[in-house]
Formats: sequence, structure tokens, C-alpha cells
Amino acid sequence: MQKMIEEIISSDPGLEVIDKAKNGEEAIEKISRLRPDVVTLDINIPDPDGFSVLKEVMKRNPTRIVVLSGHTPQGGPGMMQALALGAIDFIPKTSGEISLDIHKLKEQIISKIKIAAEVDLKKFLLNLRLSRFDTVKPQTEIAASVELKKLVVIGASTGGPNAILQIMRNIPPTLPAAFLIVQHMPEGFVLSFAERISLEAKIKAKEAQQGDIVSAGKAYVAAAGYHMELEKNSNNRNNGLRIKLTQGPPVNFVRPSVSVTMESAALAFCPNIIGVILTGIGKDGLDGARTIKAKGGVMIAQDQATSIVFGMPKVVIDEGLADDVVPIDKIARKIIQNVNED
Repeated sequence: MQKMIEEIISSDPGLEVIDKAKNGEEAIEKISRLRPDVVTLDINIPDPDGFSVLKEVMKRNPTRIVVLSGHTPQGGPGMMQALALGAIDFIPKTSGEISLDIHKLKEQIISKIKIAAEVDLKKFLLNLRLSRFDTVKPQTEIAASVELKKLVVIGASTGGPNAILQIMRNIPPTLPAAFLIVQHMPEGFVLSFAERISLEAKIKAKEAQQGDIVSAGKAYVAAAGYHMELEKNSNNRNNGLRIKLTQGPPVNFVRPSVSVTMESAALAFCPNIIGVILTGIGKDGLDGARTIKAKGGVMIAQDQATSIVFGMPKVVIDEGLADDVVPIDKIARKIIQNVNED
């Protein structure tokens, strides 16, 4: 696997493999001595394992690390743990630990390494610390009869999981809003991400399923490989909104797409929509932001100073579609203000 990954990385003229490590102890020593721009790290390595390496490296010599590891149904919690410990991104080996077809991931591996290389490490470390400690005290769970007042659609890519967690930890459960979350994430990790939100936040989150009734005080995370849309259903309360999962063509090269969810939400629940665009590469969410604004909704964009990758927020800001441009630690407060406005 090391040989194949080295060949993939070395095939790009802008990248150079400077060394490899046979175990965790050697990895820690070489990272400290060689100070690479980016490290690719498998979790399942010996003496010690990848989690221990990640924790030790981020404590001693913080480094840009992309986890490249075997993907199993139980892999989701591991990837969330890796991100919490300081990994910038992760790439699942879709055929297990010995993925002889890893060449299929060539473009993704090269792209994510290059994105990681551009991350401002000081800014990343500051955001990581904030995401660990910025929390609120538990509040009373929202009553089941509370009417849905606003829909909040959050979209993110690279750097998004920790940013989303930081926002959701600071959302009170009594807020009369539902949250639709679109995070670009491989299959097998969404359920774990939703469970992590439920564990650390004050509202319940779930991986979105076909026909889910959208209710206040709940969060729905888009399933990998499916666009998450909304449709009206007059037979239920809370304004009759339910989730519809589709496998239409990728939009902006991704599925789920932030724009698809934002556009659908704006059409189904206008003008009571709040769109939030967070860190990530590309322009997914731009068309959705246009629709939200055209239907009288509000757009919030994460600022450059706290975005790990200032791509998705930048295009929304540059197009003049952002009503507010704020740091990640102020976004929850801005959402609450907008929900509570008459």
C-alpha cells in the first residue's frame, strides 16, 4: 500500500514523497525531524496506532495530516475521532486495508493533499481548540408541539465537521427551527457524524431518511450519495414538510449538493429560510444562496479568518449574497437572532 500511495503522489509534478514510516514510533520521529508539509496517515498501523500518532504529533509538532485509512461500516466513529484529534481531512480506502484498486482514488488523494498543503496551520489549530471548548449549558428539550418557524440549511466541505459541531453545540434545544446539514462526506460516515452531533449538541440529529418529517428542534444530515430535498405534505403538522432523497446527477461535482438542498428548502418554505455557508473548496452553495436571497431568506457566510478553506464562503460573499459574514464562533448567535426575529 505504501508503494502504491507513493506512486500516486509522485505522479503529480507538484508533489514529492520525502519519506515513509513502517510503524507509529518511526512516524512520530520522522515527522518531528523532517517537518513535512503534509502527512498521509493510516489509522491501522502498529506501535502505536494512527490515533496515538495523530495525538502525539499534534501535541509535539502540529502538522497537516490527511487520514487515508481502510473503510468499514464501523469506520465512521474512527474518522470523527481523527478529525477531533486534528486531522484536516480523511480519505477512506473503499476496498479495505489492502485496496489494490486504490488507483481509483488517485485524483481524490492528490486533490486533498494539495488542499491540506494550503491550510493555514495556525488558524486551523485555533479553530480546533475553539471547537473543543466552545459549548453551552444544557437547556430544556423543545416541546413536540412547537411549530416550526425557520429552516436553517448549513453547507460545508473541507474543515466542515468540526465547524458544524461548534455551531450545533451552541444552538438551544428550544429554538423553533429545524436544521438541514449538508456535509460532503463519504458513505459510511454520515450516521456517525449525526450521532456525534446528538452527543455533543443540545438537539437531536439523525442521518436523513426518505419521508422524514421535518420538526423543530431536530437536525437532519444529508445521506452520502443522495441529494436532500424537501416536499410539502399537508397531512402532517409543522407546515407539512418532509425529506425527499434523490439520486439525480451530481451538482458542482458532488452529491449531496448544498445548492440542491438550499434551493428546495427555499421553494418549500420561503421566506423563512436561513442559509449558512461554511469552510470548503469549490462553489457548492452559490446557486442555493441565490435562490434563498431571491425568495426573501437570509444568508450567513463564515469569514476568511476562521475558514479552513475559504472557497465556498468566498464565492457567496463575492457575489454579494451574504447578509452577514462572521467568524465561526459567532455563527450560532447569528442564527438564533435571525430565528427569533419577527
